[in-house]
Amino acid sequence: MARITLAPELRDDFGRIFDFLFEHNPASAAKHIDDIVRALDLLQTSPQIGRPVSGPGAMRELVISNGAHGYLALYCFAAELDVVLVAAICSQKELRYRRRSN
Repeated sequence: MARITLAPELRDDFGRIFDFLFEHNPASAAKHIDDIVRALDLLQTSPQIGRPVSGPGAMRELVISNGAHGYLALYCFAAELDVVLVAAICSQKELRYRRRSN
């Protein structure tokens, strides 16, 4: 069973998603975030389930369906370490993942 590690930058992603959801439906915003986190648990047993993402590296993308809101989790799986690193999460309605400043 693979270990899941979340990049520190996911805090910003979850904050942005929560703020958007809270603005439109405060009563369910926290539940949506919990649903996204629970969906990531699938990567423990099926780390290569996501579709490959073109570009450098061996990144994959997990599609997370959540009612009217769908999300994408960008991650990579290091098989030799049995670790999944979740690098970013965004709404499917966003054009791309947020770029990180160095």
